[in-house]
Amino acid sequence: MNDTDKLQQAFRELTPTAPRLFHAPGGVNLIGEHTDYNDGFVLPVAIDRGTTVAGAKRDDRRVRVRSLNMEETVEFDLDVPGDSQRGIWLDYVEGMARTLEARGVRLCGADLALHSDIPDGAGLSSSAALEISVGMALLTLSGARMDRVALALAGQEAEHKYVGTRCGIMDQLTVTCARAGHALLIDCRTLENIYIPLDTASTAIVVADTGIKHRLASSAYSERRAECERAVEILREPLPHIRALRDVCVADFERHQMILPEPVRSRCKHVVKENKSALLAAQALHSGDVAKMGRLMNCSHKSLRDDYEVSCAELDVMVKSAQSLPGATLGARMTGGGFGGATVNLVRRDALEGFPDAIALDYLWITNISPSIYVVEASDGAAEITDGNV
Repeated sequence: MNDTDKLQQAFRELTPTAPRLFHAPGGVNLIGEHTDYNDGFVLPVAIDRGTTVAGAKRDDRRVRVRSLNMEETVEFDLDVPGDSQRGIWLDYVEGMARTLEARGVRLCGADLALHSDIPDGAGLSSSAALEISVGMALLTLSGARMDRVALALAGQEAEHKYVGTRCGIMDQLTVTCARAGHALLIDCRTLENIYIPLDTASTAIVVADTGIKHRLASSAYSERRAECERAVEILREPLPHIRALRDVCVADFERHQMILPEPVRSRCKHVVKENKSALLAAQALHSGDVAKMGRLMNCSHKSLRDDYEVSCAELDVMVKSAQSLPGATLGARMTGGGFGGATVNLVRRDALEGFPDAIALDYLWITNISPSIYVVEASDGAAEITDGNV
């Protein structure tokens, strides 16, 4: 029995009504890390793993949800005010429903069953996939419509208010707006998306999950945001036009960096240079220069490790293991919020067969942890599944 069959069977345990199916992919960011909440640029792709929701409309205003992953069934009433930031998976589901209603959408009640094959805590947009798949299901079952950018913004608001993570918009936009065979260059200020063709005929994207769970709501993540905001406050004296670190170019940073105290200076250095790298990476992919793309990824990891200080020992081991295979690896870096999670690697197709075993054995030897390695494909954004197809 495949995952979809299991999901439909679980749904039939809730109600005999035939469900509609909705899917939202996970995502992996190729480059442009911790730039999204600084109004900067990011270059992610959606992946061929995600969250699927089976759903049917109810006649009342109750939402009953069965999670196959958590093996729990919970429910809430849309007419009764709910709690937020309880630290449970329901915060994402209920938060999405409450946010849609606050934005003027009158939802009907629904029976929902959920299943995800995205590893939790690996920095692969599992939270956004849950929010957007649930949001799309609730909207469709209620006969309502919302454009994809607005849906992404609702997901971000739900995470801020109901989960307590002050995330940027990258994950939600990737999940909603991605296109198969393309990376997505996102301007996180204007929310403009530019599709960059991604030729993976000779190059594969490989995700290596360290097995160390990251937690974006941690104090360290909030500290990084505060340090970036502090950098903007200080740099506004010589650069009064700036609104966010996105407005600071490399030359401006180098000219004024000494007025910034540490560690604010190092945080600013990473964001400013990472923004430039994301734009250069998009150009490299567009022109088919994957070698340059790989070099930019390697530099990005060094900056995330040394300047932004969001890597960890396990991520560094995984990246070093991949980079020690120059005949196979074009580039490797941590991806996601950091403090654990996964790495993303550009690997030559002709050397792909031996790559997972090589880095997995090296990582196991050093850390005593068995990692999970995935070859992923750039996939479409969220959609209803019809006739077995998204």
